Amino acid sequence: MGYFVPVEPGVNLFVEDINQEGSKTIVFIHGWPLSHKQFEYQFNILPALGYRCIGIDWRGFGKSDKPISGYTYNRLADDIRMIVSTLQLDNFSLVGHSTGGAIAIRYMSRYSGYGVSKLVLIDAAAPTGFTKETAKDLLKETLNDRPKMMQGITDTFFFQYITSSFSDWFFQMGLEAAGWSTAAIIKLLRDEKLDADLPKIDKPTLIIHGIHDKVIPFAQAQELDQKIRNSQLVPFQYSGHGPFWEERDKVNQLLTQFI
Repeated sequence: MGYFVPVEPGVNLFVEDINQEGSKTIVFIHGWPLSHKQFEYQFNILPALGYRCIGIDWRGFGKSDKPISGYTYNRLADDIRMIVSTLQLDNFSLVGHSTGGAIAIRYMSRYSGYGVSKLVLIDAAAPTGFTKETAKDLLKETLNDRPKMMQGITDTFFFQYITSSFSDWFFQMGLEAAGWSTAAIIKLLRDEKLDADLPKIDKPTLIIHGIHDKVIPFAQAQELDQKIRNSQLVPFQYSGHGPFWEERDKVNQLLTQFI
């Protein structure tokens, strides 16, 4: 079922909550500039195996409200904390992809991993995000021709072949976001770093990363593995930035084994 959760006055976030009777809970945080829909191929499988799967659209993206402000790691982590409190979640696994992985890292450090039993980072945009040059180009396209920017993201996201129909679906998902929130996250990925957050993570952490990732280099996953205690890195040999789709069966199997 889907519903809205208030995180601050006038701002409500959309939550997709599948199989509320599941014995174990997994909270999914999507990447930029997408929505919880990116995890469709996890939601197809994991709830039927007994997991409660909660997908959150961040502010500015998907079906959530789209305020003009609040696009910092602290505020985005605060939003997650509000949802955790409202839903009274405890002993859950937190899964973050790309920028969602960065938000998950800030949540872990800012709130001492409140309620989290295990952390999964999928091609996380951490400890750094975009270079100044990449951010400059993306900002220019976002503010002048956002569909062109989104097409470029779609074209570079995957290592494996995607059909034109899948490309269209993925493309439209990115355009559900507001232009201003899309731009604000580009600036966030350019300006904020997460190096100081990593030593504060003390929960078992699974790091999944495609070796062909053109968005966040595999070397950053290796750095995360070195700096996060009690972590394990699993390289995905046939994935770019989207192993949740490119090697979805392997992702789903790893999640069930780890969680």
